[in-house]
Amino acid sequence: MTSTIRHTTVDCADAYALADFWSKVLGQPLHEEDRPGDEETLIEAAGLLFVTVPEAKAGKNRLHFDLQPQDVTRDEEVARLLTLGATLLDDQRTGDGKGWVVLTDPEGNEFCVERSAAERAAG
Repeated sequence: MTSTIRHTTVDCADAYALADFWSKVLGQPLHEEDRPGDEETLIEAAGLLFVTVPEAKAGKNRLHFDLQPQDVTRDEEVARLLTLGATLLDDQRTGDGKGWVVLTDPEGNEFCVERSAAERAAG
């Protein structure tokens, strides 16, 4: 017998607002029934469930997303995410074009932006 992961759940202060940010990041819609103020909001295509909880974020995430841009460069994607409300936490880009960037979402959850597949293939 086995199990499957149905959702990855993100505890947060405002489920709808944070899900809306991630919806824009991923280009995936929120569930059609979700509305501002909902205690739970789902990005079904990505398997992400955002749940409002009373506790504040207490420390560094034990689990985080590593994003790979699909049709832009890493640096273009970082710029886009910053305009959506992400914050730069740590810049691990190297002089040879490799590396990644650590950002936080509007509630302080860390995530990384890596090079695109095209950038990796180019060296």
